[in-house]
Amino acid sequence: MIKCIASDMDGTLLTATQKITPENIEAIKTAQEKGVEVVIATGRSYFEASFVLDEAGISCPIICANGAEVRAADGKVVSSNPLDKDLAKKAAYILVQNNVYFEVYTNQGTYTIDEDRGVSIIVDIFLSGNPEADIDEVTKAAEERFTKGLVRKVNSYDELFNSDEHQIYKLLAFSFEPDFLVSAKEDLLKLEGMAVSSSGDENLELTSVNAQKGIALEAFVKERGISLLETMAIGDNYNDLSMFKRAGRSVAMGNADDIIKAQCDAVTSANEDSGVAKAIREVLK
Repeated sequence: MIKCIASDMDGTLLTATQKITPENIEAIKTAQEKGVEVVIATGRSYFEASFVLDEAGISCPIICANGAEVRAADGKVVSSNPLDKDLAKKAAYILVQNNVYFEVYTNQGTYTIDEDRGVSIIVDIFLSGNPEADIDEVTKAAEERFTKGLVRKVNSYDELFNSDEHQIYKLLAFSFEPDFLVSAKEDLLKLEGMAVSSSGDENLELTSVNAQKGIALEAFVKERGISLLETMAIGDNYNDLSMFKRAGRSVAMGNADDIIKAQCDAVTSANEDSGVAKAIREVLK
């Protein structure tokens, strides 16, 4: 029997316009009413994740920034695994040298040094994965990251790296130039203590080697007296693999690529077709 359900957000729980479908909302609340622990496991910061969940009326714990931070349903920080700042500086230097745009996720929020580039890249990524989506709606959703204060601008990332108030959770890098990403990844993999994953062909996600969704999920269920065999993980990309390898039931989204699907126990419908709801209903039968 499944006692815990962990769901990714982008490409999984969310549509291209960054919304949670009514069907997904209903399924999550039904699971919670039946006593199933539901936890969101996302690459997003707490602020970006909770913004969408609050809009949908969903309250649950959140594994943020690929496991760099875990928050209770009330927003309280339960645990954190920040990236060593010297390591973060080295990673940032590699990205800059390879002309790769990136944002920095911290315990105080997410930051960029170029808002315009950030919006255009997010729009391109959303549309490449969902070409049928309305471009105006996608653009509005991308701009909300900045207009709602979910991502803030700094003049230099050194302001964060040199600040005692900021813990560095993740560097999220984007590029539509495959050669740039490949080159950067080769150098980043040489950095000891860093986990390099991705949530799409156009990005790299850099965290502490101890900050991965699967590691955070394992600790989460253990604390609640739930075994991994009683846990279902739902996702669509490479940063979900650490969950898939540990969970008793792993479910890939219909929009996931074949490599991801091949490593899961089951495949549900696409994110635009409320695949999360279908996966939940399947185990609640």
